[in-house]
Parts: sequence; C-alpha cells; structure tokens
Amino acid sequence: MAACLPLFVTGAVLWRLFLWSRVPRDAPTRSVALAFVCLGLSVTVVRPVNSQGVDFTAVHDTGRLVQNLLLTLACYFLMCFYLYSADGRAARHRARVEAGVVALVAMAASVATLAVPRGALAGPSRLTDMTIPGVAVFYLCTGFYMAYAFGTAGRWSARYAGMSRRPYATGLWITAVGLCSVAVACAVRAAFTAARWSGALVPDRLTVWSAALLTVSSLLFVVGIVYAGLHTRVAAVRLWLRRRRDHRRLAPLWELLVSRCPQIHLQPASGTPWDRWRARGVHRRYHRRIVECRDGLLGISPYLVGEGEEADLREVEPAELARRLRRATAQSGPTGPSAMAVPLVMRRGGDRAADVGQLIAVSDALRGLA
Repeated sequence: MAACLPLFVTGAVLWRLFLWSRVPRDAPTRSVALAFVCLGLSVTVVRPVNSQGVDFTAVHDTGRLVQNLLLTLACYFLMCFYLYSADGRAARHRARVEAGVVALVAMAASVATLAVPRGALAGPSRLTDMTIPGVAVFYLCTGFYMAYAFGTAGRWSARYAGMSRRPYATGLWITAVGLCSVAVACAVRAAFTAARWSGALVPDRLTVWSAALLTVSSLLFVVGIVYAGLHTRVAAVRLWLRRRRDHRRLAPLWELLVSRCPQIHLQPASGTPWDRWRARGVHRRYHRRIVECRDGLLGISPYLVGEGEEADLREVEPAELARRLRRATAQSGPTGPSAMAVPLVMRRGGDRAADVGQLIAVSDALRGLA
C-alpha cells in the first residue's frame, strides 16, 4: 500500500500544477498546488520500510527534519486553501497567524533536532528511543500540529461538502474522511510518543496499525482532491468518444445529402492554419455535421413527399424517411432550399439530443438500405 503513495502523490502534484498554470493568480488553487508540492517533496526524502511496508524512514536526522518541515508546510498551505476560499478579507490575516504557528513549530523541531545525539531520528519512528527528550519534543511538536491542521481542514471539507453538489460533494466527503483520519492517526501517534517518553511500552502492533491508518488516510485525501477533476475529465472523454461515434454514424446521411446539396458543406471561418486545425476537432466536426444534415434535409424536403404519401414528415418513421431520401437523390441534378421546403420537426422529445437521435436513426436506416 505504501508503495502506491508516491505514485498517487506524483499524479496529484502534476494535476494541481497544471490547474495552477491555468489560473496563476487564484489563491485557493495556488495553495492546493503548493500543498501537494510540499507533500511530494516530503516523499522524496524518505523511503518505505520493506519489512512492514507501512512506515517511512529517513537515512539521517536532517532527512527526518526536512520531511516533517515539508509536511507541516503542506498542512499550512492546505489550511490556506480553505481560508482563501471562505474567509475573504480575513483570509490574509488568518493566514499570517497560521504562518506564525508553523514558524514556531519549525523552530522547535529544528532546535530539538540539533539537541539530540547524531542518528537519533534516523530510522522508523516505532524504533526510535522516545526517552530522549529532544526526540520526543520533535515528534510531539510536528504530530500535534499536523493533527490540528488536518482536523481543522477535515472539518471545513465536511462543511463545504454539505453545501456542494456532485461530483464536488463526493470529492469533498472523501477528502474530509481522509483528512479526519489523518488527524486521528497523527493524534494517536503523538499519544504513543508521549507514552513512550514517560517510559511506557506501546505494542508494535498498535504502532504498525497507526502507520497503516496514516498511509490509507493519505491515499483517501489524495483521491478526494483529484476526484472532481478526474470525474470531469472522464465525462469529457466519454462525451468526446460519443460524439466521435455519432459523427461516424451520421456519415451515410451526410454523404447522401452532400451529393444532392453540395452547398450545405460548411468551410472553416478562414483559411489560416489555426482555423483549419480547429475545424478538425471532434466537437466542431460533430456540430458542423448536424447543421449540414439539417440544412440538407431542408433543401431536399420538397422531393420527399410523393403522390399518396404522408405529407407530414413529423409522422414518418426513420426507415420510411430513408427510403424517400434514396428515391429523392435518384432524381437528376442538384437542388437547394425551396419556397416549398417542408420543415422536419422532431416527433420525439424537443431538445438537441432528440434531434441528433432522429438524424442518427435515419442515417442507420440508410446504412441498412445500402
């Protein structure tokens, strides 16, 4: 499980940096991006313990100090995200106050690191000698601050989740659960540190389980942060694929109408390379094909009603309309819009999706006739 954490964090960092590049002046987006950058950097200075797979260790005291300072900065920027999102004018003042708290925690951790014997902070925390005052102070300062910061952020996430709509609400609820779980894990580990400082023994199983809770909670937090963005991107990909498929399904109808009414073929706004490139996009080709098919149907509509046939094309089934289109295109010479054009009004529904569905049904019927 711990081996997956760097991959998730790296993906989240890249995603948040991309979003920040799109709105560089947006304070909440910048805060989240900086929080993930600090979180990603903290992972680079440690490595997972192979024997348990749930704890992280630094190769020397400085590495442990840097890791914890980066984690406290990540907590600070995470709190700034909520401050800038909700408090408005008071956000800057509250952010300065929180920055002062982070500075005090960083100073205390740095002093404690300098005061302990060399190598006292290296290795897994469950194997560290907490009876050394400097070691205990180091872990207590960072542990309690992280519990406070993550707990506060989790409470804010839960409050905003109740005011949001899906998929943002789902992502915020996942984030809230992850943050609150991280806060609980940090508080439990801080309690274990205090107990070990006093000379009490903490079972290794409890320490391993608290480390596992911290890892799983961190994964939940990362998933919650990227959930809404991933959900939107997945929906965009699904829309792209559906329009690409519908564009191809409309090909039989479009080809038949263009052969009869070549003037319906729309050209790019200009011949510049930029406009030509944009015109090749799936969404533009999809909408352009719908317009061309409707224009073509309007132009050929006077030839779709023969003697003794249903004149109201709204009541004609797609298969019957396809047969009439084949017959109309068999007449020699091109045609264009006529004063006697018969509008093809949709029979089912009244939105654009129903319009496209009708066109696709006629196109599929034409493919079957071929």
